[in-house]
Amino acid sequence: MTYNLQVTIDSSSGFCFGVVYAIDMAEAILEEDGYLYCLGDIVHNDEEVDRLKAKGLRIIGHEDLKNLKNEKVLIRAHGEAPQTYKTALENNIMLIDASCPVVLKLQHRIKTSFDSKEAIVIFGKHGHAEVIGLQGQTNNAALVFQDISELDTIDLPSKFTLYSQTTKSTDKFYKIKDELINRGYEVKANDTICRQVSNRNDELRDFVLNYDKIIFVSGKKSSNGKVLFEVCKQYNANTYFISSTAELSPNLFSPGEKVGICGATSTPMWLMEKVKAHLETY
Repeated sequence: MTYNLQVTIDSSSGFCFGVVYAIDMAEAILEEDGYLYCLGDIVHNDEEVDRLKAKGLRIIGHEDLKNLKNEKVLIRAHGEAPQTYKTALENNIMLIDASCPVVLKLQHRIKTSFDSKEAIVIFGKHGHAEVIGLQGQTNNAALVFQDISELDTIDLPSKFTLYSQTTKSTDKFYKIKDELINRGYEVKANDTICRQVSNRNDELRDFVLNYDKIIFVSGKKSSNGKVLFEVCKQYNANTYFISSTAELSPNLFSPGEKVGICGATSTPMWLMEKVKAHLETY
């Protein structure tokens, strides 16, 4: 059976400027040196990481960094805690700092709050690279939660400053803020969500309404991917999450359907184009 699917890629999807900046920087050094160390996955997308590894990118962890000397190491868009910079200095490591400016600004604000003796609570994903960097600004004193139910059993101070990981949902952040105020806490809320990310909510909502099926392409580890997938699913129930073309099947579709493809801020455009080409073979 031939399906003749009408496939369109969402023009607003794909890498955010922070990821573009980090990857451009990495590729320029790989071109020159033939290899480059990167602290953690440069982006939460396995297909893109594999593409860069083939060019000489070497992914290392914080333990590896302690044993590395006299090398260049890329800091990805998620940012790093102060300890990383200290280790680099001690080991004569040249840091190629591709931290996203939005994340750096947030780190600075949290550090200022901490230095002002404010109690700090962060809405973010436990163990996420960006969140670890944010906690590092507070000597790990900040409390992190990813769902408000986690705070039910925690004895919070009566007054605190609320921050958010940059890729969280704006709506959810404000609902959490209102709920905490309703619970009687004095909350100083800092909306530090990246507008390039949050604006995609509206763009995706408008995009997904026009299609019979939506294929959302994202790495499984992408926090932003999970948030944006939920937005798509909310406005088009026929939304499917995939990380590669191997997860697609003709059985998902009916002949002549209009199919929209979109993705996270960590999804490369070339991967969405690959998905489009694959669907057009059905």
